[in-house]
Amino acid sequence: MSMFSPPPGYNRIKIVADFRELVETPFRDGVNALCWERALSGDFGEIVGLLDTGDGITAIDDEHLLALRLTSAGQIARTVIFEDLHRLRTQGLAPELNCIQSYPRDNEGGTVRTDVYSFHADSAPVATDTFLCTYLGAASEGLRNDEARRRIDVPETRAELLAQFGGAEDDDFRAHLHENCYDLHYAPLARAQPFNFGLGNFWRIAVDSPDSPVPPCIHRAPDNLPGQLPRLLLIS
Repeated sequence: MSMFSPPPGYNRIKIVADFRELVETPFRDGVNALCWERALSGDFGEIVGLLDTGDGITAIDDEHLLALRLTSAGQIARTVIFEDLHRLRTQGLAPELNCIQSYPRDNEGGTVRTDVYSFHADSAPVATDTFLCTYLGAASEGLRNDEARRRIDVPETRAELLAQFGGAEDDDFRAHLHENCYDLHYAPLARAQPFNFGLGNFWRIAVDSPDSPVPPCIHRAPDNLPGQLPRLLLIS
C-alpha cells in the first residue's frame, strides 16, 4: 500500500491520525481534504479475483462479500473492508463497495467532458462530504485548486457553450451550465502536477455546496490502462 505526501507548499490537505479525526476535523482555513494514511494488510486482489464482475461497475453487497471463500490473507482484507463499512454506517452514511473495470465515458465529443475521468468537484445542495478509499487498482487523482481553472471560465470554452446554447449570457445560460454540470469540471493549468490519493488511504474531501466554508476538492477517476487491475473502491 502506498502512503501519501501532500504536494510541497500546498496547505489544503491535512493528514490525520485515525477515523475519529477524519470525521471530526472541520474544513476551515482553506483545508478541503483530509487523509488518514494507512498501510493495509490483506490480499484485496484475491477478493476481486473471486468476484463475478462485468466490464463496467459492479456493486458488492455484504452478503456477496461474506460468501467468498478466502484464504487467511483474503479474510484479513475482507475484515478491513467491513470495518470501514461499519465506520461509515455509524456516521449515518450509506457507503458503497464497487469493483470497477471502467466508468461510462462522455463520448459525445462535446465542448466540456462531464464524466468522472475529467477533473471535477462533487456537488450537493446541502453541506456534506465525500469519503473514499481505493483498496486495489489505480487510486484517484487530485488537482491543486491553484493549478486548476473551471472550464466554463476559459473564454473560448464559454463562448462555444454559449453558441451551442443559442441564447444570451444571462441567468438561463448560467442555469444551463449548472444543470449540465459544466460548472463542476476543471482544466489543469500548464504547470499543474496532479497528485495521487494512494492505495489504502481513507479520504474525506469537500464538495461544492452552498454552505461549504472552503472550495471543493478537485479530483478525477484514474484512467483505465491495458492490463491494469480492476479498481476496488469504497465511496460514500
